[in-house]
Amino acid sequence: MAAKYGVSNPVPPWKTSLDGMCDALDHAVCDANIPDFKGRRDEEDSLTATVYADLPYPENQLVALAHSLLTRGVIDETELRERLASVRARLEA
Repeated sequence: MAAKYGVSNPVPPWKTSLDGMCDALDHAVCDANIPDFKGRRDEEDSLTATVYADLPYPENQLVALAHSLLTRGVIDETELRERLASVRARLEA
């Protein structure tokens, strides 16, 4: 996709934030139903190979993480929708 649109750096700028979020989740100590590193990666690998196989990397990693957090009740759809709208508004400002 990067070549199609003439992008020289195929890694999107939000990838570092995604990596940071995954690192934070890996070290989370709370009551939320957050999987440990191995559980998160196993779930991510399974989802990116099946449900989100048609998405390019790292988009599939991002969507798999959102899927896992929604399924586990860490975040709900309304909150995710609101956060996405907030990010979109900042990007379009």
